[in-house]
Amino acid sequence: MDSLTRSEPEPHEYPRNVVFVVLDTARATSVSDRTMPALSRLATAGTAFENAFATAPWTLPSHASMFTGTYSSEHGTHGNRPFLDESLRTLPEVFADAGYETVGVSNNTWITEEFGFDRGFDHLRRGWQYIQSEHDMGAVVRGEDVREKLEATRENLFHGNPVVNATNILYSEVFQPAGDDGADRTTTWVENWLEGRDDDSPFFLFCNYIEPHVVYDPPRELAERHLPEDASYEAATAVRQDPRAYDCADYEIDDREFAMLRGLYRAELAYVDRQIARLRRALEVTGEWEETLLVVCGDHGEHVGEHDFFGHQYNLYDTLLHVPLVVHGGAFTGGGTRRDLVQLLDLPETLFEATGIEDRAFAKQSQGRSMHPDSDTAPRDAVFAEYVAPQPSIDRLKARFGDVPDRVRAFDRRLQAIRTHDAKYVRGDDGFERFHDLEMDPHEQRDLRRELGDESRDRRHRERLEALAGRLDDRLGDLESLTDESETESVSMRAGTKERLADLGYL
Repeated sequence: MDSLTRSEPEPHEYPRNVVFVVLDTARATSVSDRTMPALSRLATAGTAFENAFATAPWTLPSHASMFTGTYSSEHGTHGNRPFLDESLRTLPEVFADAGYETVGVSNNTWITEEFGFDRGFDHLRRGWQYIQSEHDMGAVVRGEDVREKLEATRENLFHGNPVVNATNILYSEVFQPAGDDGADRTTTWVENWLEGRDDDSPFFLFCNYIEPHVVYDPPRELAERHLPEDASYEAATAVRQDPRAYDCADYEIDDREFAMLRGLYRAELAYVDRQIARLRRALEVTGEWEETLLVVCGDHGEHVGEHDFFGHQYNLYDTLLHVPLVVHGGAFTGGGTRRDLVQLLDLPETLFEATGIEDRAFAKQSQGRSMHPDSDTAPRDAVFAEYVAPQPSIDRLKARFGDVPDRVRAFDRRLQAIRTHDAKYVRGDDGFERFHDLEMDPHEQRDLRRELGDESRDRRHRERLEALAGRLDDRLGDLESLTDESETESVSMRAGTKERLADLGYL
């Protein structure tokens, strides 16, 4: 493209390749040396960003921001409009036009060609399938017993190629490792691809691992290592995991059960940490490690009982927005720990600067700021997030559960948030507001907005709140700018896609 240039580097001035790994639903507060030792070693050797934040609390809009460098209200990709706008330039497109081989493996149904995320990829693979097919046999995998599995097989086997469908069923039911949701197959495919690659061009590789997402079903060995001491694997895996049903008071989870679920969640992080170690070894064995920029991040976080929520919908607490982010390679090697505020939508500009790519069309649309150590871009003093539309909608919850509690009805709103190092302000289009002093209330338990009166001692808090609200207006505009028209467009989903998304708690 005319808008794209790549400066001619001296040998080894820029990393040759880029590997971008997203750990779906990984929250920063659960990442530690114990849960993710491989990621910790990578952070020690590279650069760890302690204050990295997503622009949205769930997969679809967060990935859209990472791929386009724009906020949710700009890219318009959300629950009621679940496709990537064709007018926006994407991260893979820029790398493809710069001469990179572009390959992706996604284990999340949202991040597929069905929703426009294949643009710019030479090949975007569905990681959960043994043989690539448009027809998803997930209904068989989700069967509760042999009868349900046989019924789902009978209904789905002849949709598309029955041999391919049968092979995918056989892999999922017999050969896929216990506790695996596509990660092992994904990493094995990447290993084979790296070993067999004979292309002289640099490569951009994207991987999405979904294991930390509900349902948490890690291998027994890892689960037993991370569960509370008095909890058995059988008791933990028997806890019902249905976030939307929990939201709608269809059942209850007590403190002990949430403690067990958090143990299973940590074990899932430990499992994907093993995939990071395998990816690193594969890059080392094929001689690509020293020439590769490796980025590992979460796309959003997760509630496992915090704030009386389960899952990652309906709010903008840091539990959902604060994510791990580690970068290794090039100028990021030996960078230590950085505490400046960064956003996931800053990644494209960072990767372009790290690889010497300039793309004027992308720069024109992007709201990102490069995190490169040599960047002359001013660091952020605030980060922003949005929740444009409830997912699933309140109408879908009513259709499933009948009448929903008032607490859930209140979720039928759009939200915006601004966060600095020491304060956070959230507002909704229904008049909802909350304000937190993060220095004295880092876990967002005390809403100062409810305590503000006319007393002079409240003046400082009120002034801080008003200043944050003004900055939120300047950056994202008021909530009326998110028009109803942008929320009514939709995309027709395949039946298999709907089933898989329902299983993940999205529909």
